[in-house]
Amino acid sequence: MIRTLRPSAMGSRVGALASPGLALLLSLTAHCSGPQAKALPKGGLNASEGTDAWVRDNTSLLQNFWCLPASQLPREQLSSLIRSLALQRVPLKAWQLSCLANLAARLGLQDDFEFYPPNLLLFYDLTQVGDTNCRAFIHHAAQGDTELLANLPNQRVALQHTALACLGGPRLQLSASDLWLLGALVCDMGAPQIVTADPSVLKNLLRCPRLTAMQIAALNTLLASGKTQIGPPGSWNLEGLQALGPLATYIDPHLWEKVQEAVGLDFFRSVVAACRAGQLSRQDARRFVVNFLESKATWVSSRLKRRTGRTCVRGNITAATLHDDLFLVHYDCTQLESCLGTRVLRANLDPLLQHPLPAECQRVVKAKLAQIYPHGVPEDQLHLITSLVYLYSLAEIGQWNITSGDTVMVLLASDAALDNQTEAVLQRFLDHNGKVTGALLVAIGGSRLCWMSLRQIQIIQPSEFRLAGAPDISPCPQSRKDVLFAKAHEVFRNTSNVGEYYYLIRPYLGGAPLEELQYLAQANISMDIDTFTNLNPLTLKGMGVDSVRNLLGQNLGDLRKARNHPSVVLWMHSHNMSDLSEMGLYASPTLADVTNGPPNTASLPPNLIHSLDLPGKDSVSHTSGSPPVHLGHLPLAVALPSSLLWLLLCLLPSGQMATAHRTQGLMALTQGSQTPERQTQEKWSC
Repeated sequence: MIRTLRPSAMGSRVGALASPGLALLLSLTAHCSGPQAKALPKGGLNASEGTDAWVRDNTSLLQNFWCLPASQLPREQLSSLIRSLALQRVPLKAWQLSCLANLAARLGLQDDFEFYPPNLLLFYDLTQVGDTNCRAFIHHAAQGDTELLANLPNQRVALQHTALACLGGPRLQLSASDLWLLGALVCDMGAPQIVTADPSVLKNLLRCPRLTAMQIAALNTLLASGKTQIGPPGSWNLEGLQALGPLATYIDPHLWEKVQEAVGLDFFRSVVAACRAGQLSRQDARRFVVNFLESKATWVSSRLKRRTGRTCVRGNITAATLHDDLFLVHYDCTQLESCLGTRVLRANLDPLLQHPLPAECQRVVKAKLAQIYPHGVPEDQLHLITSLVYLYSLAEIGQWNITSGDTVMVLLASDAALDNQTEAVLQRFLDHNGKVTGALLVAIGGSRLCWMSLRQIQIIQPSEFRLAGAPDISPCPQSRKDVLFAKAHEVFRNTSNVGEYYYLIRPYLGGAPLEELQYLAQANISMDIDTFTNLNPLTLKGMGVDSVRNLLGQNLGDLRKARNHPSVVLWMHSHNMSDLSEMGLYASPTLADVTNGPPNTASLPPNLIHSLDLPGKDSVSHTSGSPPVHLGHLPLAVALPSSLLWLLLCLLPSGQMATAHRTQGLMALTQGSQTPERQTQEKWSC
């Protein structure tokens, strides 16, 4: 068991938390040099200063907001802080927003919601939203990002119910005024509600980070009806298609067949240009290209394809050809293979890869590069092939010479790189005397920590680890979370103040042992619900009701908002309901509760998917030839068996579960370098 701070020091540290004036910020400034603590105020917050002056003098707290210092602010200054967060559009994460919403409620600031960030309203206690201001509240909250509620399934459902209640109850058809009120909340609605809604629903769908398969079908049904502002497909024009934004990339091939050819080609040019300019993600652009080209497949008859085979019939590809935005219309992947010479490819690799190539075309380019560079792609060319990285096996990466940290950043900061390629890319850099710095870790993203080898993690210098910021390691397999916590504990364990220690260790608590959580439960730190739901589920299961009550502190009420989160379900099933009822958890959640949610949220969070390090997940081909697909949002069919697995675990004696967990964790650590687990990303960039 990893031991944390000395028990003898606990009393003084708990006392430090209760001291007035936020003296804690003094020690934070002295000890925290990483991005997560950059520019923290050099001194306490003077409560006697005027509110406006206080905001000016403490702008750093806006950029590095966390709840412990803010919890000691008087009502006026907390209100000013929240308003400033809204005015300056400071991006806050779920763990910051949840506790800030509780602070606002505790000081009676809920009624000022119109001046607060929309994302903050998502975390409000919705039972306190009155009927008189219900519509104004929902409209403001609906401008926020509901994906922030990923770990609060009950809150997300409650938000929908509150919104519909404001409308007077569920409706068969949502009017334009209804849609104005609902905003991004439409992203959680099903296909029937989208199809029957006022055509202005397209504006709502533009706010959705992704659409489900059923929502995509509903979108195409709506567009095919001709009832939207752009009319029936046969009358579409370039301006109307561009007004659809990313929604146009979901248009089915059968609809593109009805669009005038000139209009379709003009829009194709605009999509490629937008992708090249970074205004449209490669994922969106590639989806459009595949759908559009499928609709135009009849341009080349099957008879001609059979006759020509792999001969070049379109003419040899030149530099000028590659700068044509309609290049992919004229050259399919077969013609790309036949008509692209290696000399032209070598000289024009960058303009070629600026096009949103389908996966088959990407494989063609990779094969031709292998002909040009049989001993591995040279380092200066690696900067150009980031969109192809996912196609390379670990053995092929082992042929690369990576001497610059910039090359590592370019390769791994690209979302096209598979997570299980992280170790191989870093190792090639380390083999050339490279050093894993804090700046490098920040640049490639915190989740890459999940995929570094045990040795690579251990050799990170403590000073550099401090500079890594506050990485999100929730997607990590549990074995890696355990290793990362041990490393973080080693770096931060001598921190003199328990509040500062918690601030630094919080991102790594997903790997914390029971002893650590019990210590924090006594330290009056009031853990936020987002961090709580990302703890090791098996470790959390071992915590008693009183320990959880103490751990959450003033955020205890948020447990109801996450009541159907799988980690919370697992914990609740291991305790007596009479004890849980004292915490406001009156009924034992069922399996249906866990999996019954909005379309985009009926999935287990990544921390549960990876917690057991189940065998078999590592045996994934590194050269699948398919672009990365995000695995963090599982369909109900997958979530259901996963939830059953966890409920079965509840029936195991605690000793057996602990033994199984330790054994599998050890196996994952010892085998990690040979069979790294694959976790891929969805979003690409051109």
